[in-house]
Amino acid sequence: MTTPTHASTLLVLLPGMDGTARLFHRFDAALRAQSAIDTQAIAYPAAPLDYAALEAFVRARLPQDRPFIVLAESFSGPLGSALRADPPPGMQALILCCSFVRNPRPMLAPLRHLLGLVPFGTLPGFALRQALLAPHSTPQLQNELAAALAQVPPSVLRQRLRAVLETDASRSFARGSLPVLYLRARHDRLVPPANAVQILRQAAGAQLVDIAAPHMLLQAAPEAAAGAVAAFIAGLSAAQISA
Repeated sequence: MTTPTHASTLLVLLPGMDGTARLFHRFDAALRAQSAIDTQAIAYPAAPLDYAALEAFVRARLPQDRPFIVLAESFSGPLGSALRADPPPGMQALILCCSFVRNPRPMLAPLRHLLGLVPFGTLPGFALRQALLAPHSTPQLQNELAAALAQVPPSVLRQRLRAVLETDASRSFARGSLPVLYLRARHDRLVPPANAVQILRQAAGAQLVDIAAPHMLLQAAPEAAAGAVAAFIAGLSAAQISA
């Protein structure tokens, strides 16, 4: 990640299900190549915490001395929603990437009681690649994903999936007023396209950018994602100047 300087915009990155923040490096490099935006990634503890505990963890680590924008990837959407509903000092906007503010697969909610039977530590690599990376998978992306997931105990992955199946932060999200950008992957096999439509309805003036990518959009299409984020932040800055 870049070393923040107070002269540039700060983008706080909240990671996906792995929680390690190890998978942002491609996006970070693309963002630095296209803009003067700094990043600060917040990695989650490898402990089975629910969304409320993770929200407290994140709030304690947000910048205290400069404005910032939050980018919540996938699993972190409900955390971004909570921050938008009750924004900390300095937060200017929220970016959701292939994310959600309530369970994106409600039909699976009853299965949360069976998660103890899911062998998270031995899930076939092919299944994960298909769900997260296809049809943009490469050996390098596969290795990076496997390395990140290897850092997370199965019990933690199980708790995070349970949190996703039980979450519904849509009401609190709708109460927020900060600008929103939604990055939607055209080939997302986990979060349905209609999910973005629901979010756009709840956030007046929210922007939507479609990118040809799988669920792991920031990793598979970092240049396109960086361009969309940089353009959104530039628009925020222009609006603040004109105001």
